[in-house]
Amino acid sequence: MSKKYNKKEDFAGISDMLEGRHHVIPIMAGEDGDMGENVVIPEVLPILTLRSSVLFPGSITPITVGRDKSMKLVREVESGGSILGAVLQKESEVEQPGPDDLYRVGTAARILKVLEMPNGNLTVILHGLDKIEIRDFIMTEPYFRASVAPLKDSIPEPTNIEFEALVDSIKDVALNIINISPQMPKEATFAIKNIDNKRGTINFICSNMDLPDADRQRLLEAPGLLARARRLLEILVREQQIAELKNEIQGKVKQNIDQQQREYFLQQQIRTIQDELGGDPADKDLDDLHERAAKKRWKPDVKELFFKELSKLERMNPAVAEYSVQLNYLQLMLDLPWDTYTKDNLDLAHAKKRLDNDHFGLDEVKDRILEHLAVIKLKGDLKSPILCLYGPPGVGKTSLGKSVAAALKRKFGRISLGGLHDEAEIRGHRKTYIGAMPGRIIQTIKRAGSSNPVIILDEIDKVTVSNHGDPSSALLEVLDPEQNTTFHDNYLDTEYDLSKVLFIATANNVANIPAPLRDRMEMINIPGYILEDKIQIARKHLIPKQLEAHGVPAKQFRMGPKVIEKVIGEYTRESGVRALDKNIAKIVRTRAKNIGFDEQFKPEVTAADVEKILGVPRFQREEYEVGGIVGVVTGLAWTEVGGDILYIESILTPGKGALTMTGNLGDVMKESATIALQWVKAHSRELGIDPEMFSKYDVHIHVPEGAIPKDGPSAGITMVTSLVSTFTGHKVKERVAMTGETTLRGRVMPVGGIKEKILAAKRAGIHEIILSEDNRKDISEIKPEYLGGLKFNYVKTNSDVLKLAVM
Repeated sequence: MSKKYNKKEDFAGISDMLEGRHHVIPIMAGEDGDMGENVVIPEVLPILTLRSSVLFPGSITPITVGRDKSMKLVREVESGGSILGAVLQKESEVEQPGPDDLYRVGTAARILKVLEMPNGNLTVILHGLDKIEIRDFIMTEPYFRASVAPLKDSIPEPTNIEFEALVDSIKDVALNIINISPQMPKEATFAIKNIDNKRGTINFICSNMDLPDADRQRLLEAPGLLARARRLLEILVREQQIAELKNEIQGKVKQNIDQQQREYFLQQQIRTIQDELGGDPADKDLDDLHERAAKKRWKPDVKELFFKELSKLERMNPAVAEYSVQLNYLQLMLDLPWDTYTKDNLDLAHAKKRLDNDHFGLDEVKDRILEHLAVIKLKGDLKSPILCLYGPPGVGKTSLGKSVAAALKRKFGRISLGGLHDEAEIRGHRKTYIGAMPGRIIQTIKRAGSSNPVIILDEIDKVTVSNHGDPSSALLEVLDPEQNTTFHDNYLDTEYDLSKVLFIATANNVANIPAPLRDRMEMINIPGYILEDKIQIARKHLIPKQLEAHGVPAKQFRMGPKVIEKVIGEYTRESGVRALDKNIAKIVRTRAKNIGFDEQFKPEVTAADVEKILGVPRFQREEYEVGGIVGVVTGLAWTEVGGDILYIESILTPGKGALTMTGNLGDVMKESATIALQWVKAHSRELGIDPEMFSKYDVHIHVPEGAIPKDGPSAGITMVTSLVSTFTGHKVKERVAMTGETTLRGRVMPVGGIKEKILAAKRAGIHEIILSEDNRKDISEIKPEYLGGLKFNYVKTNSDVLKLAVM
């Protein structure tokens, strides 16, 4: 049954609605759609334009009216008690809409109440009656009047199962939206549950749900209640999904905010505790940076960079990871000795004395350092040279750097480059990378504490190339006096002056140093020591050092020159003194053990004591009694551990002239053997060799000690001499050694490593050496004491060699 509109009861509801308790009041109607009173819709109605609200039949809605036209319309309709049409405008921003700006479908409504607002606007309570369609606008002033036609919503039959299911689904979805949407009034849940007719339920939900105006208009224009229900369910499902997604997003945001708030409160508590204990560490860090920066002597560009980076740090939160990165960077800038230099000791006599005391020999290096000091003393300033000391291991290349630093009274640093394969080790990493560090050059200068230290670049010939870059290319900037004034470290990200640093590089094999890098350095050769040198080094340096290291009093240990010579000759085979130092250390340790056990011993170390401590001699003299043996010739070779002697042996066996070579020979040495044999064949008649021998016999050339790789052209004339001796049956002179490259024309070419080879020959007891004429200049550069007891023969051709060597 339909319910008559009761003015007294419903105005109580209107009052509640105006107080914010309800947005819309549903008017209960019967299932047939009767609104409770017989209302005749006039053919012409005044049209009230609505900005953002859609009025549905059967609902009571408050509308705010502020435009002059609309206010005039409301007052005239209220006084006349007639009906108006409420129509939504298409664009709410349009201030003065025309007929084309309005939708054609709206709702006929009766004014229930008009309320004057303090701001001059009117609040109009409208009761929706029936849908209407505007056919034509009759007038536009002073407000719209239009001819309209009522539109009755078709209502499905009570037995329509689809409609029944739609309404139930709409109720469930609407109730769920109300539950999950904080902005929806919870009283709406009670209203929806208590509406007892389906048309009222649909229209109430259409009016009260927070939907876009376009969706509300589509619902109003639906051609019947069934179509409206379908559209409404579709829209509600979409709104439910949006509401659930909003809640999920807001929940995540709330969790993040809660976590941030929690961290903030914890930080505040920590700050309070820190204040009680004496202040915030971050503030202390900043104060310390400012205090230290005030004492630094900066260049203007470096000072500007530092304070720019410091301002970044002051704006950072100490809890973020970038804070510690920035702090470490600024501390490095403060730790670096930008304009701090030690004063060189320019007393040349003191420097010479210090160098002589620390190292025996090495005159060329000492003279170069003294030259450098002399120029500084005269001129006042000089770019430091880049020295490269090359020679066999154990000759004192690395330890020389400490002596140079001590002589100059400079700070000392050492960088080991052996096996280095990452360019960032030299230039540093970008400070934005995780675990970034400055390069080794900057780190060494930081540790040294001055900008003019002596830095040893150890094993520069053992730098390797990898997919991390070429460190030798990075060293070009470090070791170029024209470039290292503006050395750029990636971590420091600014230029640093290295021109006052005295770099001393060390290497064993110059051939392994890239040519561009070698060109930037002043190469100084440190050859091996002769026996006399080693004896003096042992007496003056090695024995005192080991006695001090092991706590043995000097009066309880004496080692004569003959015993030292035995250790050198029978237990070491090297150009340097590293193995000698180890053997002396072993002998001193034995004496320390004697003292520790209170054993009886004599201070003097004898040859028998040496054999007892060091065991059976590992090396015999580097010579063999080859005199009287056909085809065996002594050659001289250069190795990374100094010079050495080698023997070339050749024999003939019946065959067809094949050449066999053994002894772990390299390609170049095999080529030398082939060239030697071809030269002998070409000059067989001159040498007194029957040419038929080359087709009747196979030739076998062997170089003993096959476990040791051998290569190079230096054995060319040695192989020629061995082959001629074998084919002619003539013996080779005793105690004669030779070195030189041969050509197919028989010319003797010069070779390198002459000093090391001469020292090896002297150790082996050789008396006579055959060299290329072009190597005469190399002999003139060697000290006379190294040449004592040796006779030198300079040759130009293989024939000259054979006249001197073959008996």
